Amino acid sequence: MLILGLILFGMLIGALAQLILGRDRGRIDWTMAIVAGLVGSFVGGLLASLLNGDGLELRPSGIIGSIVGAVIVTAIWRFTAGRSKA
Repeated sequence: MLILGLILFGMLIGALAQLILGRDRGRIDWTMAIVAGLVGSFVGGLLASLLNGDGLELRPSGIIGSIVGAVIVTAIWRFTAGRSKA
């Protein structure tokens, strides 16, 4: 059940990152949302929580770090996808 919750949380964070950066063609790419959300949440959330001294508990610093990490992963994904089409 925990894994399902983590995937759902990552998907929501990834979708939020796409909304912050602007959606491609007016829709959310759910594959990108899941991947960016999970990777961004892991890297950004873990890093922000550990730097803030919160440990591995769910705190606002971890959630903010998750969003920032997902935005960075989404921006890198879009940049590399745009370069491969050119």
